[in-house]
Amino acid sequence: MDVMIHKIHQLTPSIRAFELVSANDTTLPTFEAGAHIDVHLKNGLTRQYSISNSCSERHRYVIGVLHDANSRGGSRCIHTEYHEGDLLQIGEPRNLFKIHPETKQAILFAGGIGITPILSMAYRLKSARIPFELHYFVRSHDMIAFYGNLTEHFGSNIHFHIQDQPGTGCDMSQALHQNTPDKHLYVCGPTGFMEFVTNSAIQAGWQTEQLHQEHFVAQITDTSNNKDFTIEVKGTDRQIKVLAHQTATQALIEHGFDVPISCEQGICGTCITRVIEGTPDHRDVFMTDEEHALNNQFTPCCSRAKSEKLVIEL
Repeated sequence: MDVMIHKIHQLTPSIRAFELVSANDTTLPTFEAGAHIDVHLKNGLTRQYSISNSCSERHRYVIGVLHDANSRGGSRCIHTEYHEGDLLQIGEPRNLFKIHPETKQAILFAGGIGITPILSMAYRLKSARIPFELHYFVRSHDMIAFYGNLTEHFGSNIHFHIQDQPGTGCDMSQALHQNTPDKHLYVCGPTGFMEFVTNSAIQAGWQTEQLHQEHFVAQITDTSNNKDFTIEVKGTDRQIKVLAHQTATQALIEHGFDVPISCEQGICGTCITRVIEGTPDHRDVFMTDEEHALNNQFTPCCSRAKSEKLVIEL
């Protein structure tokens, strides 16, 4: 659907908020806290951005975009080639990071740009009168995104942990010590940050079903040991060679097969494909460990094969 960029706010030197409204003055589809939208950019890329505003709002979506120095073209495009009043094509909201329905208390952790879905969660928890605290980690004060929103709406619920400011560190053992089965933890940020938070929680006695995280960028996988493998599409008897430098998606598309793709990083789950035979080499962050262990589906955008051949169903 088409939306218009109503306002652009410079939140930090490298993060902008884009306020998106309907292009035809209609209400936008509803969304739940933690949801994201696919943004289809003019350079042909599709990127996922979390919605940061309150899910009670029907007239706008607000996304925060970091202008990443290592951008593969997505964040650079939206920062440099879009302006207020421009039209933008997006998909309907999808949610892979929902607030667990049994949450009676919550603790939220955000690192850098990871504040975007966490902010929406904070709005929802406050409106539902669910007790929570939010810990926001940044390198410096000028890197705090949505500072006004956070201080205006959440007061003592928000704790800023600023790397270059003494006295603002977080005592994780204290933050995590009040653990009851109905208390859930939500974390978003760089991979290393999320691992630190979840590992700290597990050491403090939290159960894995209480821990929830949102990946907004995939881990970089070492591709130096990639090997060729073969894909057979069930019902066609066609043997498609996937070369070491290719993804399975690229090979399939080159041979005329239609594979739905979006993030191309194993984050969104759009391209999940059924596996009939063979053992995938799972490299996505969308499926759970239990789903990986079944080996009956894989993400061809990033995953490969441990066996010499995979038989898939499209």
